[in-house]
Amino acid sequence: MQIKIKNLQKNTSPTMSKRIIPILFTLFLSFSSQAQDAKAKALLNDVTAKVKSYSNITIDFRYSLNNAKENINQDSKGNVTMKGNQYVLNFMGITKIFDGKKTYTIVPEDEEVTISNFNEKDDSAITPSKMLTFFNSGYKYSMNILQDVRGRKIQYIKLVPTNSRDQRKEIMLGIDVKTKHIYNLIEIGKNGTKTTLTVNSFKTNQPLSKNQFTFAQSKYPNYYINKLD
Repeated sequence: MQIKIKNLQKNTSPTMSKRIIPILFTLFLSFSSQAQDAKAKALLNDVTAKVKSYSNITIDFRYSLNNAKENINQDSKGNVTMKGNQYVLNFMGITKIFDGKKTYTIVPEDEEVTISNFNEKDDSAITPSKMLTFFNSGYKYSMNILQDVRGRKIQYIKLVPTNSRDQRKEIMLGIDVKTKHIYNLIEIGKNGTKTTLTVNSFKTNQPLSKNQFTFAQSKYPNYYINKLD
């Protein structure tokens, strides 16, 4: 290899050398990037397979929203139970039930229930049922930092939306290397807003009521029922 390099130096003009070096450097970066992307894809596939192996999932989480420019800081907790694409979400005093066809948003403070049909074309929002597998389309991904969080190895994957109209600049997805469960999700908006969702507990295959994802209007006799569709 050394002999070949010497011969190349003797037979190559300075101008050609200046052209070859950047090309080799670009190829090196390209191969390195492809290797990183392959590792990221493999890990995301593991997460998806693990999620699909459970009959249901219950998560307690912490949510924070920060925007230094607007001086906004919000912190709250919530929980969600999911089975397939159905879910019951309790967050910021509001309960959302999705039975697979309709979404029921229950607001006790206003004594109101809003009922709306499911919009299959709305891919921008990460709903509870999408949160654990949303990354499978619409993003470029690459491996990022590996952190030790209280003895757990958390591998971060950087996701960049491919849709230029998406208001999110990037998403950092933290994955527990051992369990292949999502540990947290950090969204960075183009307007500087940073939202973080951190999983406090992750339970699977819990005994659920047969009416777990059914909205019972009889429980809200004095509520105003707002049907959007």
